[in-house]
Amino acid sequence: MFKGSVKLELKEYALMFKALSDETRIKIVEMLSCGEMCACDILEFFKITQPTLSYHMKMLVRCGLVKARKQGSWMRYAVNPEKARELKDFLENITTESENCICRDIQKNPNCE
Repeated sequence: MFKGSVKLELKEYALMFKALSDETRIKIVEMLSCGEMCACDILEFFKITQPTLSYHMKMLVRCGLVKARKQGSWMRYAVNPEKARELKDFLENITTESENCICRDIQKNPNCE
């Protein structure tokens, strides 16, 4: 169906894209690209409430793009490089034509030309 090897199920990629469909979560991922951060620093940057941050982080952790670990009373977050790489490869895979592209299975209607 899809060209190359698709490591994850499509629903897992959809979950990652859903997590990234929010501007705040995209900014959080960008912040984490510089390394692990404490939730307190993320809270301070965005000036949001702790429950709001927890919701955003839950989405990012649930889809696997972000890893979380507890340190004392705070959570620390970091980008999961393996999942980020898989998502990047998947996006490139579905946007680049190849021999085994799904489009090869489509019968083109001559009346559409």
